Amino acid sequence: MLGGLLVAGLHVKQREVRVNELLVRTELFGLVTFGDSRGVIAFAIVRHSERQLRVEVRRVFRQDRFELRDGGVIVARAEVEHRVVVLFLEHWHKSINRDLSLALFAQVRFHSHKSYRAPPRVRLQAARQQPGSERSACANDADSVSLPIKIISTDFDGTFFAEFENPPVPEELQRLIGRLQEAGARWVINTGRDLSSLLEALARAHLSVRPDYLVVVEREIYVHEKAQYLGLEDWNRACAQAHAELFARVRADLPRLVAWVNERFDAAVYEDSYSPFCLVAENNGDADLIHEYLNEYCAQVPKLTVVRNDVYARFSHEAYSKGTALSEIARRLGVSRDHILAAGDHLNDLPMLSREHARWLVAPSNAIELVKESVRRQEGFVSDEPHGCGVARGVEFFLDSSARQATHLNSKT
Repeated sequence: MLGGLLVAGLHVKQREVRVNELLVRTELFGLVTFGDSRGVIAFAIVRHSERQLRVEVRRVFRQDRFELRDGGVIVARAEVEHRVVVLFLEHWHKSINRDLSLALFAQVRFHSHKSYRAPPRVRLQAARQQPGSERSACANDADSVSLPIKIISTDFDGTFFAEFENPPVPEELQRLIGRLQEAGARWVINTGRDLSSLLEALARAHLSVRPDYLVVVEREIYVHEKAQYLGLEDWNRACAQAHAELFARVRADLPRLVAWVNERFDAAVYEDSYSPFCLVAENNGDADLIHEYLNEYCAQVPKLTVVRNDVYARFSHEAYSKGTALSEIARRLGVSRDHILAAGDHLNDLPMLSREHARWLVAPSNAIELVKESVRRQEGFVSDEPHGCGVARGVEFFLDSSARQATHLNSKT
């Protein structure tokens, strides 16, 4: 066992609980080197008070082959539950050897100077990055991810991004996603917007983080490579062909469908490059009635479905959705649904808010009731906070749940 001792001063801002000192002794398995003086970031949730206990490691003692170069500083958030402190490690830097596994033993000293021993251990595997290389979204790279969440898929408007809020994306959510990405997780924006509209909105939002993948118009996939987003040609080509063949079968019925809508509602019906039947209703009540009628029609045409978000709707192919696109990204990365989190707020998010495609499901407080009901029914998390803050609470909730489960399992070994 390593003799390395980390001594940290702790405080909880604006909380009742005060913790004086944390001693963490590490046990190392395998070779590890942390390279570019960026240090190590760790995080979890405080159970003793409410959340966000901050740990600052001021000094690191080195021994054997364990090395933190250039006086690296570790910044952490920890979980304190039943006098056990569990740290989850991730990295800021671009160079970290694989096969890092740390067992953490914690001793907590409170103001009373009473000491408690915490025998449970947590073993984590660090992400793999070659020195000087960029993060890659290639297939089979996901086995390098250390956190339980390896893919986080967020709807854009109303979930991740709230246009009339200031800022439109909470900084805490940006920091949380950034830390997940630094640990090796992939972030997917899964939206009904087209590519140009989404990229424009991202530019105006001035984010500190960048999505690894984009799913646009609920079906096309783009991956970030070398400062640009490139389409996944085989998926997008098959998607376009399937839609073209399907829409060719419904074209003869379009005049009848358009006439039915125009006779009853003040709605805009039009064709664009993604669907021969697109709709903007005057209000949600009208949209509900039109949606019901279109669903009856779709039941007569195999593979045809209606994708709807608020008062907007369009025809689409049921094999290509936010859910199937998310699963295709996961397949290419070699990630099972057990390591995927999805967050959304409206009807077009329901295909990905499914345990078929993601283990962890999140809905912010502004999500429509049908989405909340679906998420609750599948044991997901419905936040009492809206938009990005609600997503952040959901991610924290499932990270915390995984941490408690890991502590429980390790306590039995």
